[in-house]
Amino acid sequence: MAKKTVDSPSLFTGLSIRLLMLTIFFIMIAEALIWTPSVSRFRKVYMEERIVWAHLATLALEAIPEGIVDKGLGDKLLFHAEAYGIVLHRPEQRVLMVSKSMPPKVDRTIDVNEESFFMWIKDAFETLLQNRNRVLRVIGTSQKDPSVMVEIVMDETPMREAMYAFSTRIVNLSVVISVFAATLVYLTLNWLLIRPMRRITASIRQFRRSPEDALREIPPSGRRDEIGITERELARMQDEVRKALAQQSRLATLGAGMAKINHDLRNSLATAVLAFDKLALVDDPEVKRTLPRLYDSIDKAVKLCSQTLNYVGQGVPQMNISRFALFDLLDEVGIHLSEPVEDNFEVKPSADILWNNRIDPDLLIVGDREQLFRAFANLGRNAHEAGASEITIEAWSEADGLIIFVSDDGPGLADRARERLFQPFVGSVKEGGTGLGLVIVRDVLRAHGGDIEHLDRPAGTTFKITLPVSRKNPA
Repeated sequence: MAKKTVDSPSLFTGLSIRLLMLTIFFIMIAEALIWTPSVSRFRKVYMEERIVWAHLATLALEAIPEGIVDKGLGDKLLFHAEAYGIVLHRPEQRVLMVSKSMPPKVDRTIDVNEESFFMWIKDAFETLLQNRNRVLRVIGTSQKDPSVMVEIVMDETPMREAMYAFSTRIVNLSVVISVFAATLVYLTLNWLLIRPMRRITASIRQFRRSPEDALREIPPSGRRDEIGITERELARMQDEVRKALAQQSRLATLGAGMAKINHDLRNSLATAVLAFDKLALVDDPEVKRTLPRLYDSIDKAVKLCSQTLNYVGQGVPQMNISRFALFDLLDEVGIHLSEPVEDNFEVKPSADILWNNRIDPDLLIVGDREQLFRAFANLGRNAHEAGASEITIEAWSEADGLIIFVSDDGPGLADRARERLFQPFVGSVKEGGTGLGLVIVRDVLRAHGGDIEHLDRPAGTTFKITLPVSRKNPA
């Protein structure tokens, strides 16, 4: 059953809603970081205000003759100062105290002039987390008169309730700011990012459905930012892919036609060979002088047709995976290269090649033995045809696989040949070649997850082959 393709995200999975929620979340985190020192500062200011209120409340007592304080007036002053008792310390050591008859037991003393920033934060959380009323003795300098030190005894619950009210206002304000800022960010990003991304996605989807339709190419918006660059690169890629697909289609059609022509041409050349055999019986010096050149031309034409048909008809090689010793495989390749070769119309003598197999006999590889045999045989045959008389094969195991070096003592490759070495039909280094030998070698190695590359050396020709899987034979 085919998996259903989701053309567009839902409301809660789209990038827009995620940006909205993340913006709200991050702003709330920022507000929480701001709230922590704010609420501690609120607690400090609250106690400083109570100190000022206490100082102001005692000023009325200084006008009373002989310091006789009416109990009712004292209670009212303490009520408005929200304190149980007030003590003033002046430089002349005069102490004035207004207190209820039975003040409660003090649970904690706080000096607003001595506590540090982090202690204020710690004490603020301690106050918020209390579930009972504590009696505090607060000491501080009056802001109205710095020479006066004021002490008050007060309840903690009213201060805690004020801190809760302050926190609620902060939270409400934070929510409003978060939603407002997130909405602005959402609208801005939706205009600058989300809508263009949807437009690009729609263009990709349409191109996937109909890559040949040039009218579906995304028109660049002219933006100079990353979105504009993406649009232009996507339009360029679509144009290049469209041209490549059209070219591949034409090449496929041309290849099918060429395969048929090569097949018919090979049959025609076979008929020409029969006629050539009869001409060889003619006792004419001119005919005998021309026959070798004619034979070579027919031989090259047949070989070109055969290699072209094999390359076109093979496609992706079928892999028959097994584990075997690389040394044994390369030994067989050396023996094969030294045997006589049947080349279309005659049997040619064996190649005089010195085959140096320096592979560890215990080295095992995993792959298609027949395909790898063909690849190394092609390399050896190409080296001999290029003029080499000695070929050396070495290998090293590394963390990511096996490295094989195939070197010869030939004349090396010309610069022009190196540039087109792995291009079919144009990468041949000899006259009349198809250039398919190294292309086939590369296809075989890539099918095994490896590759081949030419190395620049002062003399001869060296190829570096990589294969991903190798290991020693266990003892």
